[in-house]
Amino acid sequence: MARTVLVTGASGLLGKQVRKTFEVDSWKAVGTGLSRIDPPEIIKLDILDPKEIESVLDEVKPEVVVHCAADRSPDSCSSNPAAARAINVDSSRALAHKTTSRNILLIYISTDYVFPGQKGEAPYLPTSNPDPPNVYGQTKLDGEKAVLEVASHAGAKNKVIVLRVPVLYGKCDEPHESAVNILMSQLWAAQKLGESEPKIKVDDWALRFPTNTSDVGRVCRDLAKLYLDPSNSSRDLPEILQFSSEDQMTKWQIVQAFAEIMGLPLDGMEPSRPDENASDGVKRPYDCHLDTSALKELGIDVDTVGFKMWWRMEVGAFR
Repeated sequence: MARTVLVTGASGLLGKQVRKTFEVDSWKAVGTGLSRIDPPEIIKLDILDPKEIESVLDEVKPEVVVHCAADRSPDSCSSNPAAARAINVDSSRALAHKTTSRNILLIYISTDYVFPGQKGEAPYLPTSNPDPPNVYGQTKLDGEKAVLEVASHAGAKNKVIVLRVPVLYGKCDEPHESAVNILMSQLWAAQKLGESEPKIKVDDWALRFPTNTSDVGRVCRDLAKLYLDPSNSSRDLPEILQFSSEDQMTKWQIVQAFAEIMGLPLDGMEPSRPDENASDGVKRPYDCHLDTSALKELGIDVDTVGFKMWWRMEVGAFR
């Protein structure tokens, strides 16, 4: 009999691919969304409503919940911290209460932004001291603490996993869903700029490790299988794990890669190196590279699709 997984935020960039990965592997994969729903694959759930969470869990009866729903925008989180806390912390805590009481495995998707990302500190281990540079990172860290505290108080051994991931890219409906995908849109927009119009500035300071959503989906599936395996029930499996590609690039280097793939000029764009000590705007870390050795020790495949290769396939630029 096929196992069942419930993926929150399944209409978004990551959740959509996570649900698809489980489905391809013959799981019954049900996703949730708030407005972009498509029953029976993606059903409605207001993740802020504990009663709705309870109702959906009892209806779907999953063995695993992958919690992708979140406010992932640092700017949005900083402009409305209360709303960010509600979805990134409070809803995650409520979900953990409901899953642990039903003996359901919960995989909470977190971020590399729980770390300060100062020069010379990376790569960060799961045990490294977190110190988020902005509201987004803080709420995701508080979400981590919330779900792990629920599991601890409930004595729910091996029933909650925190999986930290970096900036993501992949197939999506709207480019703005990904800080990587949107750069391709900006490259196209730059082609239409007149000579007198200002160039589009692209950060050439912070180091990113863009990771494909299909790879994250595979890791979530493999972790689900490992943690649900009865032969591992007596093991003390890790509570916090990290996954990342090794493709180190600034946003400007990503744009350069896109220009090469598409055969487009970069005349309408220019690299930017913002003031590291600027007090205005949302602070971004320099380098939050995540160490993935804990996953390797569990036997989880941490290989990733090549960045340029994936994009060449995506846009059909085979050259």
